[in-house]
Parts: sequence; structure tokens; C-alpha cells
Amino acid sequence: MSIKHFLQFNDLTRDEIEYIFERAAWIKKQFKSYQQYWPLSDRTLVMIFEKASTRTRLSFEAGMQQLGGSAIYLNTRDSQLGRGEPVEDAAQVISRMSDIVMIRTFEQSIIERFAANSRVPVINGLTNEYHPCQILADIFTFIEHRGSIQGKTVAWIGDSNNVCNTWLQAAEVLDFNVHVSTPPEYEVEPERANLYGTDHFEEFADPMMAAKDADLVTTDVWTSMGFEAENEERRKDFADWQVDADMMRVAKNNALFMHCLPAHRGEEVAAEVIDGPHSVVWDEAENRLHVQKALMEYLLLGKV
Repeated sequence: MSIKHFLQFNDLTRDEIEYIFERAAWIKKQFKSYQQYWPLSDRTLVMIFEKASTRTRLSFEAGMQQLGGSAIYLNTRDSQLGRGEPVEDAAQVISRMSDIVMIRTFEQSIIERFAANSRVPVINGLTNEYHPCQILADIFTFIEHRGSIQGKTVAWIGDSNNVCNTWLQAAEVLDFNVHVSTPPEYEVEPERANLYGTDHFEEFADPMMAAKDADLVTTDVWTSMGFEAENEERRKDFADWQVDADMMRVAKNNALFMHCLPAHRGEEVAAEVIDGPHSVVWDEAENRLHVQKALMEYLLLGKV
């Protein structure tokens, strides 16, 4: 099988993503019943981190070990990448010593340059532009709780960041709708989202209108990593974009709430929502583990 990377959500087709969801469900079932499944025995994952992480490192490292392989953690501060080695050179070397690479970094161009020089699959663990593994987990979680997401409506409330961009891509691939509401001057940038059609998303000035009759309401922190200097300004700008109980009431009665975490209660989400009956954030967090195991299996072995 030719090398396939997962650098943004639309790198995979609908058929491939649905296959990964099927595998994730089966792999999760094996995990929950303590059944050993080691399809990646003797395979090595290299994890390269330029941005801090809890869930990304834990889910990939534990996931690779649960599939029978091993995972190696590299931080750019502690490697030659942090001392000026060209990304292209590092890719040549690292991909000759491992079977698959996950990178969590800043600009999307960094991971694209690495992948262009890699002999093994490369996975985007997060960039400024996209967070595809997170949205795989989010949609898998929705399917577990509510069935197919096709034709459903997702309300995105807050910053048009990397997670928002990826939701928009996913809507195009899997045929659902995204209602986006951001403060003025934080609107979606279609080119940055690599989005060339508008059939599956609509923008709303009023976040309550975006959430109206939604099947899923989701958000993220007001200040993403790399934008900390804007924190105080963003708190003022986003004050009316908190997901609270009133907003959940205008969504469908059985609407779910998601957040990729970490969350700031009292800012982008009220405690009564994230800790309330609509919230599935803990299932969502756990499912990073299971969908990423299915993703690594697919990228390395194809359909099994």
C-alpha cells in the first residue's frame, strides 16, 4: 500500500473514515473486555511535540502500546529540531528509524514539509490550522450516542480556530451541517480552513441562533496555544459566546455538548453545562485513544 498521511480531515475519504469508525468500535470493545489485540507488534511510533499536550501524548502512547507496538517521545526542545536542523532532514532520518510518526506543532507547513520527506505515514496531532484526530474522536462519540451524523447540525460557538476548521472539513466529507458563531473579526477564513464550498456551513452573528435546534453544541477555549498575548482582549470579545444552560435549551432536547479540553469553566462554557446531562466530554476524551488506534492500524496495515 502506498504511504498515506493524515494531515487534515479531508485527506481521507468518507469510505475510509467510516471504516476507521467501524474498526474503532471493534478495537474499543476488545479493550473494554480485556482482550489482547496486537496487530502492530514490533512497530514503532515516534511522537514529536512542539506544543504541550496531555490527551494527545497519552492517547497515542498508550494506544500504540495497547496495539503491541512501542512509542518514542521527542520534544523539539530536547532534539536537533530545536537547534535548527531542517525539517526535511529530520524527516529523512526519523522515518528510516520508525514505522509511523505523529507531530504536534504550530504551522501546518511544518508537518507538510515533514510528510513530503517521510518514508512512513505522518499523523497531525494538532497544528494551528487543523486538529483532525480530535474531530475523528468527536464524531465517533456522536455516533456512539446518537447514530449517524449525516444530515445533523453541529453548532460551533467561539473562535474559528483549528478545531472549528476541522469541523467544517468533516461536514463536507460526511455530509452534515455546521452552524458557526464567532465574535466580529474572528470569523471563519475559508482559505485557511481549506474550504472551498459553503453548502455545509452557515455563519451566525447571534450564538443563540447558531445553537437553535442543533444536535450537537461544541466549543473550545477562547485563547488557543500561541495566542496567549491576546488573552485579556479575547476575554472581552468573547464574553457573549459562552455555552450556558440557556443556549443548550434552544438546541434540541437531546442535544449533546462537547469540548476538546482542557476547559475553562466560567469562560467558554458554564460549569452546569460541561458537568451536566448533555455533556459527553469524558467519552469524547477517551475516544481519542480508540479512534487513533484504528487510524494507526489503517495507515500501517490498510483494511484488515
